[in-house]
Amino acid sequence: MLSTSPIIAFIPTRDAHRARTFYEDVLGLRFVHDDSFALVMDANGTMIRIARVGDFTPATFTILGWEVQDIQQSVTELATKGLEFSRFGFLQQSDAGIWTAPDGSKVAWFKDPDGNTLSISQHAKPTL
Repeated sequence: MLSTSPIIAFIPTRDAHRARTFYEDVLGLRFVHDDSFALVMDANGTMIRIARVGDFTPATFTILGWEVQDIQQSVTELATKGLEFSRFGFLQQSDAGIWTAPDGSKVAWFKDPDGNTLSISQHAKPTL
């Protein structure tokens, strides 16, 4: 039943104005509307509701990510918009902040203005 239904993603925010600026201007998502409970954004056909939740503690793990075709190009473009990529002492990351997994997949993490951890990734093609 749900396998044919669209997914809706939820992200918490303390400051909807600041969140809208980030998701729209930095990440390039399309603003759809503000229903006073959440900002509704379109991410390539997926609805993202940036929910006004007041105070909260951001999760210590990735809550939302995007698969990109060229992670180096995406990191470079986002960095030119002022986005800073997270560094983790327990991972070996490139100068740009990209980690390469044992299977060749690549991931770079960053935080939104509320401290939510987001990511971009480029997945290795499985060999048959």
